[in-house]
Amino acid sequence: MKRNSNVVTMGGNPLTLLGKIIKNGSHAKNFIAVGQDLKPVKLSDFQGKVRIISSVPSVDTDVCAEQTRRFNLEASKLSDVQIITISCDLPAALKRFCAAEGIDKIVAVSDHKETDFGIKYGFLIEEHRILARGVVIIDQYDMVRYVEIVKEIADQPDYEKALSVAKKLAS
Repeated sequence: MKRNSNVVTMGGNPLTLLGKIIKNGSHAKNFIAVGQDLKPVKLSDFQGKVRIISSVPSVDTDVCAEQTRRFNLEASKLSDVQIITISCDLPAALKRFCAAEGIDKIVAVSDHKETDFGIKYGFLIEEHRILARGVVIIDQYDMVRYVEIVKEIADQPDYEKALSVAKKLAS
């Protein structure tokens, strides 16, 4: 399996990403994650819509919680856009977090079982078996139109840039 070292850091220490990082302009790879109800959720379930995939290491950390809350807030302002938050948290943890935080406009899914998204999109951190923080935007025709992997895992993604891309694609 391909390793992408020194792409992300945690506290300044380099981490290794597994898989090949998906590139802007490439065809989106379908992946299967686990929903909060323990049923499979596929990227293709949302075909025909612009999709924002918000990848977070764990919703039980402040930065990830803020990222998830921000995209949930933005979801109500976007038409024909599906926001999917994905992490390696267990489905029960995602369900608890979403209920406690009132997260109801996005779909939160777990990549813990197969790490299918993490490997296919190059977001899986080998050292901790968690996902890197980032955003992937896929258009209605399954083409990747934006990729951001946040260099320092404790930093926020560029919300304005990502949302600008999504709004242009949806209009």
